[in-house]
Amino acid sequence: MKITFRRACLMGAAASLTFAAASQLNAHGDVTPQAVDTSALPDIEGGNDNWVMENPYSGNEKAIEIGASAYNQNCARCHGLEGISGGIAPDLRYLELGPSGDEWFIERFKNGSSHDGKVYMPPFEESLGQKAGWTIRSWLETKYTDE
Repeated sequence: MKITFRRACLMGAAASLTFAAASQLNAHGDVTPQAVDTSALPDIEGGNDNWVMENPYSGNEKAIEIGASAYNQNCARCHGLEGISGGIAPDLRYLELGPSGDEWFIERFKNGSSHDGKVYMPPFEESLGQKAGWTIRSWLETKYTDE
């Protein structure tokens, strides 16, 4: 089979695009969490080590404001803008409100999610801490939908 110059260029371009896409997919685990300034919020009893079981900042306007920024910097790349997933990760608008949703959120935030040796979500407990986690949860509560 004779390969023309044009066909060779197209094959090279396709290989380059495939390599670029593959490197983007593998980059997910290399993302550095962005710090969240929670100094404007009251401290949580027990600090970052002893997690409370229900969101202490639920409905707190300042926490929601901080949580929106924290979500956009640390979560949106996988869970989507405004919590609307594009199908890669769960759509967090459907995360239940109240204690049952808080429990699920704490579990994933603290421990992440991995299956068959692949990390689907890294743990954020050590890098962001409890206060930042609850601000994100507070913001997510404002996006809740049951549709």
